[in-house]
Amino acid sequence: MTMKKVLEMKAKREDARLKAMAVLNKAEAEDRFLTEDEQKEIDGYESEIRSWDESITRAERMLAIEPEERTVTEKPEVKPAPQKPEEKRFGTLGEQLLAAYRAAMPGGHTDERLSTRAASGLNESTPSDGGFLVQQDFVKELLKRTYETGILASKVKKIPISTNANGLKINAVDEDSRANGSRWGGVQTYWEAEADEHTGSKPKFRQMELSLKKLTGLCYATDELLQDAAALEAVIRQAFAEEFGFKMDDAILSGSGEGEPLGILNSGALVKVEKEKDQKDIITVENLIKMWNRLWSKSRANAVWYINQEIEPYLYTLKLGDKPVYIPAGGISEKPYGTIFGRPVVPLEQCNAAGEVGDIILADVGQYLLIDKGGIKAASSIHVRFLYDENVFRFIYRVDGKPIWNKPLAPYKGKATVSPFITLDKRG
Repeated sequence: MTMKKVLEMKAKREDARLKAMAVLNKAEAEDRFLTEDEQKEIDGYESEIRSWDESITRAERMLAIEPEERTVTEKPEVKPAPQKPEEKRFGTLGEQLLAAYRAAMPGGHTDERLSTRAASGLNESTPSDGGFLVQQDFVKELLKRTYETGILASKVKKIPISTNANGLKINAVDEDSRANGSRWGGVQTYWEAEADEHTGSKPKFRQMELSLKKLTGLCYATDELLQDAAALEAVIRQAFAEEFGFKMDDAILSGSGEGEPLGILNSGALVKVEKEKDQKDIITVENLIKMWNRLWSKSRANAVWYINQEIEPYLYTLKLGDKPVYIPAGGISEKPYGTIFGRPVVPLEQCNAAGEVGDIILADVGQYLLIDKGGIKAASSIHVRFLYDENVFRFIYRVDGKPIWNKPLAPYKGKATVSPFITLDKRG
């Protein structure tokens, strides 16, 4: 096997790739899907390319082995002293990503710093397959940026779990009514003068179970970007943080609980305030008053109004008597209050459209529990977009969450239930 032969194989692989691209470009130029014959042709080229990849990898391995075999009798191998794992560190995230990219290339060299952080037994963490575990100090920075980017994610109650765990089971208070004078699902106390005999009491708990879900993000990197570790790192940090932050907020708000966290809007704890009789407007002052009235009193200091931006114009027109609700007496020429009942109003892209359930939400997201497994697994692949000469980085973050409350609470006195999570029912 010679280097000339390897170069010939690479040239044939490139020829197959260009032919496949020609078919794809033709279909794209004509603004149509691939025909059945074209799809078969593409499949054939892909099969040919994969075969060349295997042959090239095998040939490059042989070329790397041959010199060692010729010299082994001349000079004994001297193995370097083993290095402590903690000493094997990348200087930047971009440097680590490029190392993973090179490891995934046919015949590529695997940086031992990737190996020391690979999770055993998992294909996605095999450096030779492009997988690796993101270095811990980079993990902290990525997660910090993710939670800073997310509006809701930055305010929830967060519990990290151990590396060996895949979920969390904890006891939570099982309480839906305080009308009988008990708290914590059954705890009662008495003044001595009230009764001669007292009934024993104890708290009632339910088991709250969370199991980790996978949040996966993909980032496509061009060959040009892969030449610059600093630029690659900057793109990954921004893209990862913004996209993961967005998806976390979306799940906290409206997640189904199946394959993703359970969101506030799908929780049994959500209180939906009915619209007013004969209500024609999207929102009224009475709606806001009744939402505030249904908010658990202990959440009033922390609750925030989350709205779809379509709601904002309606807020500016609301009046209580002759006084504007959302703007100062001086009108729109002055700075808006930006609060309702003293609590901030925050536009949130994930809120539903005006008139739908979830277009305006009054929530204390400190009553939402999130668990995560601190490490971020990542993988690099040259195959997903190999026809376009692009590399793909995949990031996997394992997380789950749900509201701590599972139902609204009947107060000690009064009929209307309360909750940390309030929204308006559908209007129109």
